[in-house]
Amino acid sequence: MCGIVGVFGHSAVSSVIYESLSMLQHRGQDAAGIATCFEDRFYLEKGNGLLTDVFDPENMARLLGDMGVGHVRYPTAGCSSVAEAQPFYVNSPYGIIFAHNGNLTNVSEIVDNIFQRDMRHLNTSSDSEVMLNVLAHAMARRGAVKPKEIDIFASVEEVHRRCKGGYAVIAMVAGVGMIAFRDLYGIRPLVFGTRGHGKDAEYMIASESVALQMSGFDLDHDLAPGEVIFIDMAGTVHRHVSPQAHEKTPCIFEFVYLARPDSVLDGASVYQCRINMGTKLAEKIKREWAHLPIDVVVPIPSTSRIAAQEIATRLNLPYRDALVRNRYVGRTFIMPGQAQRRQSIRRKLNPIPSVFKGKNVLLVDDSIVRGTTIKEIIAMVWEQGANKVYVCSAAPPVRFPNVYGIDMPARSELIASGRNVQELAKEIGADELIFQDLEDLKQAISDVSPGLTHFDTAIFDGVYVTGDITEEYLNTLERKRNDTAKHTEDVTSHITRNLTAHI
Repeated sequence: MCGIVGVFGHSAVSSVIYESLSMLQHRGQDAAGIATCFEDRFYLEKGNGLLTDVFDPENMARLLGDMGVGHVRYPTAGCSSVAEAQPFYVNSPYGIIFAHNGNLTNVSEIVDNIFQRDMRHLNTSSDSEVMLNVLAHAMARRGAVKPKEIDIFASVEEVHRRCKGGYAVIAMVAGVGMIAFRDLYGIRPLVFGTRGHGKDAEYMIASESVALQMSGFDLDHDLAPGEVIFIDMAGTVHRHVSPQAHEKTPCIFEFVYLARPDSVLDGASVYQCRINMGTKLAEKIKREWAHLPIDVVVPIPSTSRIAAQEIATRLNLPYRDALVRNRYVGRTFIMPGQAQRRQSIRRKLNPIPSVFKGKNVLLVDDSIVRGTTIKEIIAMVWEQGANKVYVCSAAPPVRFPNVYGIDMPARSELIASGRNVQELAKEIGADELIFQDLEDLKQAISDVSPGLTHFDTAIFDGVYVTGDITEEYLNTLERKRNDTAKHTEDVTSHITRNLTAHI
């Protein structure tokens, strides 16, 4: 999960990119980077940490140019070293800057081909660098001194043929223009916006529509599956949709948790989708759990708040924000390690005792993934003297790994994997546990955007839309991407950097 932004303007764009990335900081807190282009020369600043950690007035002043790309990163593969912060750069052909959100599912196959057939060198373990080199090789094979839209479209078609998985990409080519494209299923989000008209028109491409609003860009459209947008140096916008494209199948977890509620993705208001999730849950509680003597509805901040308010309204129950969030602690889901996530929860949330003492409490969460957060919160609620603790989730149980760019890689780390609902309730310490039905979740979104009828729901049902995911692949992925492996890679990277510094 990452956030990407590209801006094509008529004046300095670095501050616009920075502000737009600040609206996407929830998509990645591990690293940040901005690259700009001025007179065919690139200027790049990136590093580990939040935007405020990486950028200051001094290095922002070095980012010259009226075209640029930005990235905020959370690693789903590889380590979290600064070497893997994006955007990436290759100097041949032309000079290309590249930012990517998603995950490729056939990296091993591509890496072998890049080395043996394309004769290109990779410097990191990031699949983003792999994809950049596929694009660079495709453009080099076209052999155009000054590529035109036909060359760009053909090069992206080759990327689609060689790269499988979920991805959204924004790239700059020196002296050529800006390129953006979305995977063939539309799994990862990407939106296109405009500001101004005619020859004064400026353009932004971003992971979420909220990034456009920050700087006064109007949402034009979500890129279709397989769509590529090319903005040439004269500011002319060229569009092409791949004949390889499939029906739009966006990641359903964007609507549940990843996206901001003030975003609109694929025609659906995320805010309204979450209201509908609350409506569907309330209907299920009325239908199947009416016997529960619930006294108060409490959200687990902050993504579940919208659904919880709707549940309380529909059930005619008191709603209380009784778990107070420390806004200066990051989202625990995207912290790069189980120990770090666990340590942060008590610092992140603090209970109001009077709301819980002697009460039958319905806690509302957006989803239950690793179970770390919900177990700690339930323990806190019991400590405050609650009589009963019920839990409901706006999403179904997460039982399967995500392979398209969200950090749910290892079945062994998913608390619902291999457990039924009763076993899961006991494991987290709840008296009862209620999950959203998958069909209700889909309907909650389709009711907002009737054109959305297909979704990537693999984390709930194990059905991977790209059709290339095998049990062997999942086992290999688990070995590479579980928390233990990440810790090992981080330590190895740290040692390597220290050794290099002393050579």
